[in-house]
Amino acid sequence: MTQASATPRASRRQHDREIITLAVPAFGALVAEPLFLMADSAIVGHLGTSQLAGLAIASALLTTAVSVFVFLAYATTATVARRVGSGDLRAAIQQGMDGIWLAILLGAAVIAVVLPTAPSLIELFGASDTAAPYAVTYLRISLLGIPAMLVVLAATGILRGLQDTKTPLYVAIGGFVANGALNAGLVYGADLGIAGSAWGTVIAQVGMAAVYLVVVVRGARRHGASLRPDAAGIRASAQAGVPLLVRTLSLRAILMIATAVAARLGDADVAAHQIILSLWNLLSFALDAIAIAGQAIIGRYLGADDAPGARDVCRRMVQWGISAGVVLAVLVIAARPLYVPLFTSDPTVQDAALLALIVVALSQPICGIVFVLDGVLMGAGDGPYLAGAMLVTLAVFTPVALLVPSLGGGLTALWGAMTLMMAVRMVTLWVRYRSGRWAVTGATR
Repeated sequence: MTQASATPRASRRQHDREIITLAVPAFGALVAEPLFLMADSAIVGHLGTSQLAGLAIASALLTTAVSVFVFLAYATTATVARRVGSGDLRAAIQQGMDGIWLAILLGAAVIAVVLPTAPSLIELFGASDTAAPYAVTYLRISLLGIPAMLVVLAATGILRGLQDTKTPLYVAIGGFVANGALNAGLVYGADLGIAGSAWGTVIAQVGMAAVYLVVVVRGARRHGASLRPDAAGIRASAQAGVPLLVRTLSLRAILMIATAVAARLGDADVAAHQIILSLWNLLSFALDAIAIAGQAIIGRYLGADDAPGARDVCRRMVQWGISAGVVLAVLVIAARPLYVPLFTSDPTVQDAALLALIVVALSQPICGIVFVLDGVLMGAGDGPYLAGAMLVTLAVFTPVALLVPSLGGGLTALWGAMTLMMAVRMVTLWVRYRSGRWAVTGATR
């Protein structure tokens, strides 16, 4: 074997080890997060239908609020990873602290806005007279945990930037176990009902945030980083997050439009759509884990002024994304006859879901490329391009999706539109990737 042939192989093995080391724990943490809601639903569901309906409505609002601010994790990962690559751990943690302070401010703002308007927001969601009081109770109590959840996002970004995805996994697992135990004890042991479920979740969230803060503060003291809020740093964190906020809101709009179109197709189609969407989200976790690894690794390479290395690892991650997409496609096709009956026994709903799932399966290699390149550009701090690309995608998807009911094709056509959406994202991201203009080196972009 020649040295020329050995070097690329050694490089691939190194990249593979880095990707696996970061992606596997990240996947575990991503899967652990939705288990909070599942635990709440399982416990509250035994209280009654009205309580469960109230939980569903309040949780939808809370999930939306937290997902909108996911840029706290993404932007922080990129900025911290760059500083790590440049060898300046003090500045890396300092920028992470700026993100945590921004999270606290945003959490306080959410509480100030939503707490007094909770009844009106619940009413907008069309809650029944019996479910509305439970929804308001759960929402108002759970709001107190929003600052903690946003701190968790920012602190997760710090650790990912430091190339550590294991700690977030451990914290997520601990939080899930604590959440389940607290909910059961407060709902049934203390007889607090749905309020007990909300308090249990808040306490678990605050506990998770406290663990993260202990880890980050120790790192700050070890490397001499200041813990005090810095107005300029907080402002810079907010500015870096704005494009990613636009990207996230555009994606949320696409998902909302898809659900609205499914509702116009009929009850069977919208029920099948929800089943498929739950699977689509699960598949996204697997691909998003690779994207998270991409954010951390690319940021580090660019911070170390190694643009060729960043491009090399990017190529390898694209191969990972395609391979993961192919594996997921095979699994979806093979498991769809077993998966769908778990959610419904209605043959009409099953037929609609089974056919549309073929489209979902075929789109997975495309999704693999999209998630990886999305993570790469986030790691490179290329937020403005990502925002523009998502706005273009939204502009293409919206008219196509809205035409589905009139053109026929039902749910399969709608998921064909969703596949088109992912294809547009792939093209816009691939153009940027091939241009090389994302590979800006240095400790800051």
